[in-house]
Amino acid sequence: MSKKRKKPGPRAGLLGVGLDNGDGHKRVTTGESFAIVGGSAETHERLTETVVKTFEELKHRGKSLHEVETRELSEILHKVTPPR
Repeated sequence: MSKKRKKPGPRAGLLGVGLDNGDGHKRVTTGESFAIVGGSAETHERLTETVVKTFEELKHRGKSLHEVETRELSEILHKVTPPR
């Protein structure tokens, strides 16, 4: 008897890339549905904060990343991005 494999469900992820790194440090932060690479300490922190708040807002709305429409995700990102 052969086992049937379950098809993986929909997948989605966020990728944050910081381009302003001049201090030689290699910063990488990963989670189940996101990865943040590069950037200065300040930029990396801002990207991390934005991603965490994005997932909190999605949870508040009762949605997962693969369920949200592009336009709604864009609105969430603009809402939760910390000011400079």
